[in-house]
Amino acid sequence: MSTVGVLALQGDVREHLVALAETGVLARPVRRPEELDEVDGLVLPGGESTTIARLLHTFDLLEPLRTRIKDGMPAYGSCAGLVLLADRVLDGRPDQQQVGGLDVVVRRNAFGRQVDSFEAELPFEGLEEGPVRAVFIRAPWVESAGDGVEVLARAPESDDLGPAAGRIVAVRQGNVLATSFHPELTGDGRVHRLFTDMVRAAAG
Repeated sequence: MSTVGVLALQGDVREHLVALAETGVLARPVRRPEELDEVDGLVLPGGESTTIARLLHTFDLLEPLRTRIKDGMPAYGSCAGLVLLADRVLDGRPDQQQVGGLDVVVRRNAFGRQVDSFEAELPFEGLEEGPVRAVFIRAPWVESAGDGVEVLARAPESDDLGPAAGRIVAVRQGNVLATSFHPELTGDGRVHRLFTDMVRAAAG
């Protein structure tokens, strides 16, 4: 059985653990380098990206995590996790350190403040059974993506969203998957199943 970790330094860790367990993998929190060594894939949850980045450094996880991802370990980031996995970030702190792994430029808090949170039905490339219910909470968007990045979903083309309409909100590059939104909050396990299928495939 594959073991999938959830980075448990800050954010919605429990919800991801529950969603992962429902896909049939062994799900466990990761707070230390030795725990990272024991997992086949890792989820970077939503939360506050600058806080998580500082805690990664404090817990001596930043470099080991960068190395595992460079070596091909599957990783999935939701919301703040997308920000951390991006190679480049707009509107971040000058001293913010990235985990990296995705050839994208991401804008933090692009969809606005907490009061601007919203939900939408999104077509999602590669997922069957219709659109995904996406929950956006102080969400980032992908400003631009490199040639090797597959765009999986975009925000609706709606006048209500203003400049957010049509923005990229889900991407994949090799073994790295990321979404601007929070699938762990909806009860729809398809994004987590997509990720755990990636983990199983990488494990051979």
